[in-house]
Amino acid sequence: MTETAHTLGASRTLWELVERRAALTPDRPVLLQQDRSLTFGELRDRAERCAAGLYGMGVRPGTVVAWQLPTRIETAVLSFALARLGAVQTPVIPFYRDREVGFALRESKAEYFAVPGVWRGFDHTDLAHRLGARGVFEAYGPASLPDGDPAVLPPPPASGQDVRWIYWTSGTTSDPKGVLHTDRSLIAGGSCLAHALHLTEDDVGSMAFPYAHIAGPDYTVMLLLYGFPAVMFEQFALPEALAEYRRHGVTVAGGSTAFYAMFLAEQRKLPPGEKLLPSLRLLAGGGAPKPPEVYHAVVREMGCQLTHGYGMTEVPMITMGSPDDTPENLATTEGRPPAGMEIRIADDGEVRLRGEAVCQGYLDPAQSAAAFDEDGFLITGDVGHVTASGHLVLTGRIKDIIIRKGENISAKEIEDLLHEHPGVGDAAVVGLPDPDRGERVCAVIEQPPGAEPLTLAGVTAFLRAQGLSVHKLPEQLEVVEALPRNETLRKVLKYKLRERYGAGPGPATG
Repeated sequence: MTETAHTLGASRTLWELVERRAALTPDRPVLLQQDRSLTFGELRDRAERCAAGLYGMGVRPGTVVAWQLPTRIETAVLSFALARLGAVQTPVIPFYRDREVGFALRESKAEYFAVPGVWRGFDHTDLAHRLGARGVFEAYGPASLPDGDPAVLPPPPASGQDVRWIYWTSGTTSDPKGVLHTDRSLIAGGSCLAHALHLTEDDVGSMAFPYAHIAGPDYTVMLLLYGFPAVMFEQFALPEALAEYRRHGVTVAGGSTAFYAMFLAEQRKLPPGEKLLPSLRLLAGGGAPKPPEVYHAVVREMGCQLTHGYGMTEVPMITMGSPDDTPENLATTEGRPPAGMEIRIADDGEVRLRGEAVCQGYLDPAQSAAAFDEDGFLITGDVGHVTASGHLVLTGRIKDIIIRKGENISAKEIEDLLHEHPGVGDAAVVGLPDPDRGERVCAVIEQPPGAEPLTLAGVTAFLRAQGLSVHKLPEQLEVVEALPRNETLRKVLKYKLRERYGAGPGPATG
């Protein structure tokens, strides 16, 4: 990290970070979206005017404000306006509907709720009123943001240790959890990402994920530290988004493993030697497991580097691969932690974390009490080990370990091998209840266009040839058109696969 970025990373609050970057490079762009752009100086000035408008509406330091807004320049302005006031903000993913939104509003006790009105054919204002939300206001286009004279504002917050952010876990198997963050925990997470990627002010990044995701501030902190811009995508889809990547000369793209696969699919439509994105030098992301073959395919076919990291809503960035890591480490590990992030591997292999980027717990005190061990380490539920070089290797989730006839089987090990099969586009391996074995191994596969149909016998023969132990071989094969994924980082929802196939007649024999 450059000395300037290191100094900025010591900022106490997000607003202090905005002010310091704006003073350094006020005229450099920070956010790009279609024909519009926003400079660091404009971000500071517009956010402060928006903060004054919010103050005139009654928002004060500590006021809880929920917002459910798409990835737009105005969303970032509103979020930093709330940071300027010292309000408590709770972002809600725009794709969430009555159940999740209602839960977030109730649990956070939000006093105001910012919505985009009608967005992508859905009336969010109607949803808000239907749920009985308080202080509903629309904040979608430039003219809709609250506006006022900054002279009315109280001093900006001085402490970065107060809880000012409530993020929501996905809630795929139960109600979401409200995760409590401070400005400093978000700055620490973004600093980890920035330090690992070795970016410069000449880079151009991209936000292809919901800004309301924990990756939003994670990525924005990186922009503020290094002073380079990012292209924002309100709706991300390929190949439609490629024109914007090319137009702005994006050098760093990514999101998660599903995004890498999407870029690869587009690259494979081109003649050999023709680059999909000539300016691209780095794909980077996290949020889901990365099979080694995906790394090798990106480097080989796209002609750029791929670095992958490990993070979660509770800890936005834990480890990150670095462009100067060895190919072996980039392919098989999640990178190294930054200074200040402690990783402990429990006796059962579970990964536990302690450091400034770790959240303060959950809205529910009982959930907080259960989330940390006696030494203050966050219990992640992930399983892995740390190599001699300090790189973290994840081998699965505690709940993703399949126990077949008393033997522990890693779903990730099988998935990584399946990704080497030319007839596999993506794969998820789950354990299903079985009266004889306890659990049986089920492989659910998404095939690329034009691939030869797969059979269970063919898949197991391939895995045997790859050296997989016989007791780990799948006993059930399901081929699907598309694996179920969430709407944020396109992570595969394995619980839906267990629900769909767990009550089935038993192993397939095709």
